Amino acid sequence: MTMTLTQQIITIAICVLGTMATRFLPFLIFSTKKPTPKYVQYLGKALPAAIFGMLVIYCLKDVSILTGSHGLPEALSILAVVGLHLWKRQMLLSIAGGTICYMLLVQLVF
Repeated sequence: MTMTLTQQIITIAICVLGTMATRFLPFLIFSTKKPTPKYVQYLGKALPAAIFGMLVIYCLKDVSILTGSHGLPEALSILAVVGLHLWKRQMLLSIAGGTICYMLLVQLVF
């Protein structure tokens, strides 16, 4: 089922409004004159690690070590991510390096 031009425009507008609302809302709710509440500071520290943990579990949930490539591309890519992170301490570099490593292993080796 294809979307009409009007439906496409409405969908894009809703996505733009949703993105703008999530970007601007914190600045409207929390003024610079008052300190940020402690629970928001806690969430800012705890949620990034929790989200990355959830992403790791999600990415590895369908890996079968008993069939196919036996999870070797995934394991090698995890080692690449950990190695890059310990070496450079740059999250984006670690994520990009692990992704590139995985894609190369899946496309060219396994």
